[in-house]
Amino acid sequence: MTLLLLVWLLRFGLCALAPIAMASPPSVLLAREATEGIDPAPYWVSEKLDGVRAIWDGRALRFRSGRPVHAPDWFVQALPSQAMDGELWLGRGRFAELSGVVRKQVPVDAEWRAVRYLIFELPDAPGDFSQRVMAMRALVASADVPWLGAVAQARVPNRAALTARLAEVLADGGEGLMLHRADAPYLTGRSDALLKLKPWQDAEAVVTAHLSGQGRFAGMLGALEVRMADGRRFRIGTGFSDAERRAPPAVGAQISFRYRGLTATGLPRFASFWRVREPL
Repeated sequence: MTLLLLVWLLRFGLCALAPIAMASPPSVLLAREATEGIDPAPYWVSEKLDGVRAIWDGRALRFRSGRPVHAPDWFVQALPSQAMDGELWLGRGRFAELSGVVRKQVPVDAEWRAVRYLIFELPDAPGDFSQRVMAMRALVASADVPWLGAVAQARVPNRAALTARLAEVLADGGEGLMLHRADAPYLTGRSDALLKLKPWQDAEAVVTAHLSGQGRFAGMLGALEVRMADGRRFRIGTGFSDAERRAPPAVGAQISFRYRGLTATGLPRFASFWRVREPL
């Protein structure tokens, strides 16, 4: 019996334990929402990319969850040894396509040839963010790797210029802007040193029920009942395509939704379905 158990563990148990070997989620800087009327002068401003965040520690590329990114060898072997934080990116409006590429256990070279790694931070690097911006530009230039780039950072003098820049990005299909304090040292956790500026806010919730549609949506999804991290539940009835109403996100799935401010009771106002949040 003992021998049989040992054989089973050797054949199957080690594989079952493999996920436990996953690295802990790396500590990274997380953004807060920018307040209305913010003065952009103390910040570097960049476009908020609709990509997949990836952290390079000098040896391995990982998602925010700590799971490895199964990129082709040629993609990671060309990266410099310095730690970097950035986004895997295909282009505006191509998040779903990108997610499908980078989540594959066996990478497809032809798909990865279109992926870029655009960095916006150097973990644990000295100096303030202005100095790290210059260091990132120099690092990318010296590495001379076609798929490695630095997110474009610019100084914006006033609110009017910031509003114009946001409108330009949105008109071109972008999501919004990021503002990073120029004088900030390298930080981790959620901080006012990094802000996101968008025409909407977004958050995550877990699907708890499907509510049937009526009228044009008869026989399809009418709304999702979802649960937020604090346990409160509410309904999302807009933002779905007809295909998504016919095959809605499963109960238990985590979704991202967009909204505009909060109600008097603290629930998201004008919540609209955005996309299923795939585990990475």
